[in-house]
Amino acid sequence: MTVLIIGSGPSGPQVALSALERGRPVTMIDVGFSGADVPLPEESYTTLKNRHPDPVGYFLGEDCRGAEIPAQSGQDGGEFYRLPPSKDHVFRPARPFRLHLDGLTPLVSFASGGLAECWTAGAYPFNDDDLAEFPFGYDDLAPHYAKVAERVGVAGEADDLARFLPAHDNLAAPIALDASSQALLRRYDRRRARLNTRHAARMGRSRQAALSAPLGDRGGCTQCGRCLWGCPTGALYTPSITLRDCLKNPLFTYVPGQYASHFTVGVDGDLNGLVTLPCDGGAAQNHRGEAFVLACGTLNSSAIFLRTIWTQRKEIVRLGGLMDNRQVLAPFLNLSMLGRPLDPASYQYHQLATGLPQDNPAHYVHGQITMFSSGAMHPLIQQLPLALRPAGRIMTEIRSGLGVLNLNFHDERRPTNYLTLDPADDAQQPALKIYYRPRAQEADAIGGAMKSMRRFFRDLGAPIIPGMTRLRPMGSSVHYAGTLPMSREAREFTVSPDGQSRDFANLYVVDGSVLPFLPAKNLTFTLMANATRIASRIF
Repeated sequence: MTVLIIGSGPSGPQVALSALERGRPVTMIDVGFSGADVPLPEESYTTLKNRHPDPVGYFLGEDCRGAEIPAQSGQDGGEFYRLPPSKDHVFRPARPFRLHLDGLTPLVSFASGGLAECWTAGAYPFNDDDLAEFPFGYDDLAPHYAKVAERVGVAGEADDLARFLPAHDNLAAPIALDASSQALLRRYDRRRARLNTRHAARMGRSRQAALSAPLGDRGGCTQCGRCLWGCPTGALYTPSITLRDCLKNPLFTYVPGQYASHFTVGVDGDLNGLVTLPCDGGAAQNHRGEAFVLACGTLNSSAIFLRTIWTQRKEIVRLGGLMDNRQVLAPFLNLSMLGRPLDPASYQYHQLATGLPQDNPAHYVHGQITMFSSGAMHPLIQQLPLALRPAGRIMTEIRSGLGVLNLNFHDERRPTNYLTLDPADDAQQPALKIYYRPRAQEADAIGGAMKSMRRFFRDLGAPIIPGMTRLRPMGSSVHYAGTLPMSREAREFTVSPDGQSRDFANLYVVDGSVLPFLPAKNLTFTLMANATRIASRIF
């Protein structure tokens, strides 16, 4: 069986590696934009600013587009940092993909490795509550979580978050905590009995797809503070790492520079080819295969599926059930760190996490805790009600204790949220139309969770700073899912528990499209585990 995979991250390389391990020849079709090599890998964030030949251009870009303009308190928009110019290739547009947007502004990637090339490496397994609407449970996924953890390196501990984050096999030792995270976790441990009595929230170590020790040809974290700009040692996992492993296998063929348009369908109703458009121009190409795997993300995979129906029978259909996690950013101040000097030598992303259970266990609220150990501080400084100079002096005194809580909320499939095509401006390559509206209960859920978290963090001695909480716009989480859901019941525009399309028998879908429910957790680790599960059953 010749396996043709469309897309390189994060599910695609896991399927490819699994198929290659079973002796199957694999061809991967990809646009595959890539960035420049990481400069001066031996330098830390602090020393790189002094030794890079063009630090302004590297960190902010020639037009300073890497500088984030802060939003007003509570405003739906704005960030505390912006992805830097070194990640521009991740969001480089590909011809002729176009979007018509209504209610959700997504990030779309055609990079080698996809959007996970700039993720924060949160590797959170779904438990049985999260999987209640799935056609399988945690025990079915557990060995595949373990397999992916063995391949990519996932760190964590069985602590107070284990009820929300099951401790699967092959968990590695976490990266050493920065000083503020260490102080916060010690205070939680000392006050655990009181905190657990007064609050439903729990705290523990985050799960990170990042290495504390070398794995294969990847180095362990050196705590250089450069996670955002690109890990110089490979400690922070990205899907392009697994893609490089696949490229070492003679059975693997990688075909970059190709924009996947649609599948061709034979007289028997099965797919018999994939039509692509070369990114640098030229005639369309047709790639043959026996089994086809969509692994290019919910938006791109859905677009290919919709265009296949459009070219086959000139019919515009809707794929309902589009989901995305709403996120809230809440800065806090760890009071025990006031006046202490900042040590920028640390892992830059979240090292702690919180879990807030709800009456319905599937509506659990997940939080990631990140300290501002390195990176630009101007979005915070500009929000202080002071002139720039005194605001900067105050920030110097409090920076070592500054952190941000990123709360994630679940989402559910609703037919009123959908993807479809709009051929009005180009009947050959119709634009993808997105329509999304948040859950009716969202405002109440956010208000209740924030009230609980303010009390919890106040008792931890790390109060959430008034007036600085941000509601991120829909689409910011990049956790898109739900348009071709797994189900036990055979219906059109669904897939079987093994990811097999109910519309085209030799098509398999392995990305976020297949999730029938979206818990309040980063979905990437589960996508990789589900991809290896499907690959183990079909190849």
